[in-house]
Amino acid sequence: MSARRRRRAAAEEEEEEEAAGSDKEVYLEERLGELDLRSDSDVPYVPPPTDSTPEILKRALSGLSARWKNWWIRGILTLAMISGFFLIIYLGSFMLMLLVLSIQVKCYHEIITIGYRVYHSYDLPWFRSLSWYFLLCVNYFFYGETVADYFATFVQRREQLQFLIRYHRFISFALYLIGFCMFVLSLVKKHYRLQFYMFAWTHVTLLITVTQSHLVIQNLFEGMIWFLVPISSVICNDITAYIFGFFFGRTPLIKLSPKKTWEGFIGGFFSTVVFGFIFSYFLAQHQYFVCPEEYNSETNRFVTECEPSELFQMKKYSLPPLLQAVLGWEAVNMYPFQMHSIALSTFASLIGPFGGFFASGFKRAFKIKDFADTIPGHGGIMDRFDCQYLMATFVHVYITSFIRGPNPSKLLKQLLVLQPEQQLNVYKALKSHLIEKGILQPSLRG
Repeated sequence: MSARRRRRAAAEEEEEEEAAGSDKEVYLEERLGELDLRSDSDVPYVPPPTDSTPEILKRALSGLSARWKNWWIRGILTLAMISGFFLIIYLGSFMLMLLVLSIQVKCYHEIITIGYRVYHSYDLPWFRSLSWYFLLCVNYFFYGETVADYFATFVQRREQLQFLIRYHRFISFALYLIGFCMFVLSLVKKHYRLQFYMFAWTHVTLLITVTQSHLVIQNLFEGMIWFLVPISSVICNDITAYIFGFFFGRTPLIKLSPKKTWEGFIGGFFSTVVFGFIFSYFLAQHQYFVCPEEYNSETNRFVTECEPSELFQMKKYSLPPLLQAVLGWEAVNMYPFQMHSIALSTFASLIGPFGGFFASGFKRAFKIKDFADTIPGHGGIMDRFDCQYLMATFVHVYITSFIRGPNPSKLLKQLLVLQPEQQLNVYKALKSHLIEKGILQPSLRG
């Protein structure tokens, strides 16, 4: 046998030994890759989260049944979270933005951890590092866009920010490309399929958490009332639906959530609409809640002072004849925003719960009870904010469709980056248009 044939035979034997030695690992890898393509019974067991209830609560409620113990734990922790939320509202919009960012990071962590455990991704190279790197890249892109859109005047006064804003999208794309290339370089032969599964898992998680939290921030910039009423409506619906279902629930609502009942769903709907209508009445009276946050170039500060728009000015509305007969009133005084609050509350109570049903289906698919054990009696942060993300998208679409048109700050930003000659042409064209409309008087020198 020639030397060349001997070397070829030795190489083939080595490949066969390597393949035989990794047969079991490859088989497991293929099984993991087929989990979501076959039946739910193939999903591997994921250990349930530990009980994080404080010992003092466990001892105080030790004599109660499991049903009432859960009731008291959920109630006490709900009051604590609402109290903390009011404190953050008092501290201002900036602290609310930090709260949204913190919740986004925690929700992202919970979903990524589920994928990490379900698919046994312990040996994937760079997986966790790349997941957090992509989170930073996407946040840099979205929050940079927010700064450019809403604080254009502030940016123009800071020369060090102008370069970052002018080339923001190119920088963001370059950062993402670095992560993409790192992922490609991390691919290893025995983990190909699993690595691409987790790559997709990461990007879907980014879509769910980061983009939606970005919309929450944009709603907040329209005025704190556009942030508080939708979020409070979802919280109110969650609480009242639970109360009505706990005491009066008899008829199951949906198989994905066996504890949800029609009684709770209907009771939550009416309670939420009434709450949103009353809550918006009190908020609409204060500039702190209705004015958008803007940068004041004279004081070099961000302020929430403005002349309230027509939405937040009291108006008189005539009642329909039927209501006049029932109530004995011919007209009522209310803020126009209260009419919009009915639409927001209706969505929060009728469509918003489907975000929770979606999360329930997700958890059932992977045989877990909660996303995490962060909040005793509630589960993880994602368990409490699964409906909020759907609500954030609706509010953003509602504002852009029915409340305001294009963002003037974005238009101003685009004008400021033009060349001086181009800016002058825009000025002349705008001046001629305003004179034709009769808004400006023609110059005597013209």
